Amino acid sequence: MSWPFRSIPRRENDVDINMRIGVHSGSVIAGVIGEAKLQYDIWGTDVTIANHLESTGSPGFVHVSASTLNELEPSEYTIIPGTDAALEDPVLSKHNISTFQISTEPSPRFTKRTTQRFESQSHMDIPARPDLYRTKDHVINEELRHEFRKMPVSSFKQIFSWRRRNQSIDLLSTAVTKFCLVYRDSNIECKYLRSPDLMFKYSMLLAWSIGCSLAYIQQMSLGEGVLLEAILLDVVVLTFLTALLVISWYKKFCWLRYGNKENNRHRFGKLSCWIFRTSEKIQASLSLRICIYLFIICAYNSVIFIMMMECDREEFEVMYIDSKLYHYDDIDICFNPWVITNVVSLIIGMSFTFTSIPFVLKIVVCLLMTISYLIVIFFHLQFIFHHSWTTNPFFAPEYAHCTLIIITFVTLYLKERHAEFTNKVNFNWRMDLKRKQRDAQSTNYSIIILLNNILPAHVGTFFVQFYEQNHRTALSSSVNIYLTSLAKHELYYEEYKIVSVMFATLKNFELSLRSLRLLNEIITEFDRLLHHYKDNYVVEKIKIVGCTYMAACGLDVNFAGRISKDLENRETYRDSLMEEVEQAQNVRRASSKIAEEYPKEVLHEEVVFVMTTFALDLMRTLWMLNKVYETVSYDKSVISPDMSIGISSGEVMAGIVGASHPHYDIWGHPVNMASRMDSTGMIGHIQVTKETAILLGEFGIMCNFRGQTYVKGSGNIPTYFVAIDDDYEFITTGEKRIPKRQYRERDVSMSDNESIYNPFWHDDDDEIDDN
Repeated sequence: MSWPFRSIPRRENDVDINMRIGVHSGSVIAGVIGEAKLQYDIWGTDVTIANHLESTGSPGFVHVSASTLNELEPSEYTIIPGTDAALEDPVLSKHNISTFQISTEPSPRFTKRTTQRFESQSHMDIPARPDLYRTKDHVINEELRHEFRKMPVSSFKQIFSWRRRNQSIDLLSTAVTKFCLVYRDSNIECKYLRSPDLMFKYSMLLAWSIGCSLAYIQQMSLGEGVLLEAILLDVVVLTFLTALLVISWYKKFCWLRYGNKENNRHRFGKLSCWIFRTSEKIQASLSLRICIYLFIICAYNSVIFIMMMECDREEFEVMYIDSKLYHYDDIDICFNPWVITNVVSLIIGMSFTFTSIPFVLKIVVCLLMTISYLIVIFFHLQFIFHHSWTTNPFFAPEYAHCTLIIITFVTLYLKERHAEFTNKVNFNWRMDLKRKQRDAQSTNYSIIILLNNILPAHVGTFFVQFYEQNHRTALSSSVNIYLTSLAKHELYYEEYKIVSVMFATLKNFELSLRSLRLLNEIITEFDRLLHHYKDNYVVEKIKIVGCTYMAACGLDVNFAGRISKDLENRETYRDSLMEEVEQAQNVRRASSKIAEEYPKEVLHEEVVFVMTTFALDLMRTLWMLNKVYETVSYDKSVISPDMSIGISSGEVMAGIVGASHPHYDIWGHPVNMASRMDSTGMIGHIQVTKETAILLGEFGIMCNFRGQTYVKGSGNIPTYFVAIDDDYEFITTGEKRIPKRQYRERDVSMSDNESIYNPFWHDDDDEIDDN
């Protein structure tokens, strides 16, 4: 059990350290209560029994109950009867708990075989949490391999393996259709289509070049018989294309002209700004791009239509027959069919290549153009195409034209389909990246919130800054901050000369599932009260132990006597927290006149007054809750909450302990004394030590001498009760010192018709009394 580890601190540090351990088995209630310093805890009768087993045990032994011992193999341990303190303990006697002690020395019957069995079990438990043993590089490499397997690439060996290739590149098979590559989810398709077209200027450059080529081909084909309609059409089309080309490229030209200059302060005119806005509007608007796309296609087809309609089919037939009869030269009264076929192929290519146009629309437009041209070839102008040149003497000319158009359509469709697939894969990756970034940002926000709920704000800032400076990068994941510091053997601690510690315990509170709900309501109200004191008076909640509320005042990093001496000498951290602390201390010394008259400890003694004021506000809050509970019908035997409070002050040390579930805690004599003041106190009273009573008297708060009280570890010592009247107000005397922060007289106001499930605390109703 514990003996393999018991000698480690003794051997390495040469100190005599021992432990009392209490173990009990049973049923518990687990959960999280309150609103501040969230922590997972357990409650129940069996938890209380385990606590008493520990307190009544002997150092160096494991104090167990009979129910726990029944789950073990007695022959493997050295077992002796329980302690006398356990026999006299009222809680253990009430529940008829028989106790036993297990020695930390192994039993003589503890054979080598048993030892090997335990060792094998411990080794088997190590890989149960592989994430604790993997480094950051292993995690990154594994994630990169996972992302690479999702990429639409394959090796040369997989080209002829359709099954492997299909598994590696068919990422969108379930998300898009096969032929048109349209997202099955219309919302995703709309987001994809509404993406801005950053390649619009290059599409317009291609469209303008093809328009100029068509105009030139038209003029050369028609020769001297050019019609006025053809000239007007060419002028309109080229003017429109040139205007769009200038609009789309104007920003690029301006950047090349003025953008490369240093200290560029060039101011553009209204016309330039209008062109910039128009270009951005076209790039961002899908409807405008579609209109421009359809206009360009219609203009191209109009140019081809005029070229073909200029030919008189009947006249061409007569001239062709005469040329065969009389052996005329070539006939030039009509267009060249192969020129028209090549131009149509070029237009189909431009129609498919134009960027950021719905792929379905491209298919429909090019398919209509192909079908229309095939109808012209086989029906309308069949005689002209039939008597043109052919690519093969055994192949009819019209079929040669048809084959070229179909091959062009299919080839460009496959090429554009591949481009569309790649674009949608990239779009999916961008969406996944944005989603992961949002999730990571939400996770970081959640971690920051949880970190601030678990640790004080300055401690969370310490670990975040230290992690970022050592890794020279922004913090992307705060989960391993504390574990990273622990792995480097970096200890974080703080020393304070004067801190006031408070323990407040709810009495007459039997923990059960029904009473736990009321306990959560009470602790929640205490935490809401704490929010005001935490922001304005530096009161920090430490933890909740059972029904005990532990808090401290004075844990201000600006007044810490020493902070992590091992880290003060590190250059990587010297520029962050320590400089801020020194700067804050210098500002306080320079701006405070009181600092010149009183030593530093005198100024900090005010934390005793603040802590006592907070304790009084807790009693007020519980009193108001009891008033509300009186109006609610519930079993009064379940709970009748009363409270005792103990306060002590002095020098403490604070820090973070544990490799998992990091917890900010404080240690020192004042912590033990405050706990004893609470446990030996009386219901409805705030019990303090003599030193604390003297400090409160200087602030004008009367403390009544209770008498000599036995305190475990200190013997009989004088203790005091803070004087409180029936209205939960301090009974004051002549004050020698005036606190800078006045306590509040009444902070809670509730109507008679409020239920216990409504919030009781309202920060807007806070009032400050200048007593």
